[in-house]
Amino acid sequence: MDETRPLQRDQFETLYERISDTVDGFDLSRLPPDADPYPAVLSLHPRFEVDESAGVIRETDEPTGSQIITRTDGEDSDEGATERTEPDVDVYSDALLLIDALERNDLSSLEALDTPVLINLYTLLSDIPRDANDLRQNVTDVLLDRLHHDQPVHGQFGSVQRTTRRNRNLRADEKVLTTLEEAGIDRERVLSVDRDKVDEALDVTELSESDVYEINETEYVRKAEVDEEQRETRLQGLKDRLATSEDPEAEELREEIEELEGRIEELTEFKTGREYHTQSRAE
Repeated sequence: MDETRPLQRDQFETLYERISDTVDGFDLSRLPPDADPYPAVLSLHPRFEVDESAGVIRETDEPTGSQIITRTDGEDSDEGATERTEPDVDVYSDALLLIDALERNDLSSLEALDTPVLINLYTLLSDIPRDANDLRQNVTDVLLDRLHHDQPVHGQFGSVQRTTRRNRNLRADEKVLTTLEEAGIDRERVLSVDRDKVDEALDVTELSESDVYEINETEYVRKAEVDEEQRETRLQGLKDRLATSEDPEAEELREEIEELEGRIEELTEFKTGREYHTQSRAE
């Protein structure tokens, strides 16, 4: 069962005070066990960031990249602007067709669906991962220039961070074998059968594949062709319908985020005012 727990304004104020009183950030391990949501929510504001590697949350002089993104570049800033534009990417068209197919068919029992319906689903499901991966790689290339190592950056639907993957590629065969021999390792210990060379040997001998391969056959479904005309006809109908629809959820989400930012700004003003009065009494 999903559970919700309201957050308390005074807890945000306390956390903000503790962050402000530290130089290198407030140690998150000092928080009570049930206080984890507070730094997570506060880090959505562009002036606060959570450094997971150091285990602290700190206030920054400049906006960080860890805020929730509520508007895209070029989006009309006027309130209520909901005009949609069709992106020129293949995955968009495939996703629209798949959503339409999922909405029109009951997938609780695939065995009950007609064969043409299953073929449509299979075709679209095989196209989307390829197109999505191509677009994801393009997005990755741009994000790499904007992310700092090990610093999560949050969006509306999740968060990402820059990481490093270590890849290894062997040097030239003779270089590797010579180096190992010099270290006392016989080359026979690291030599293995090269599949390409085995296939070349089979072509010039009377041996069969089964003499050197263990062969197991499995059956699978393969996409043979795509009816582009039918896809375009259905897709155009979906685009026309989508162009006239409204998107109240997006506007509602923006309003919630704006309210959150407003509350954090109130905390900032409260802290500044309290410091002023404290300084006045001291004088």
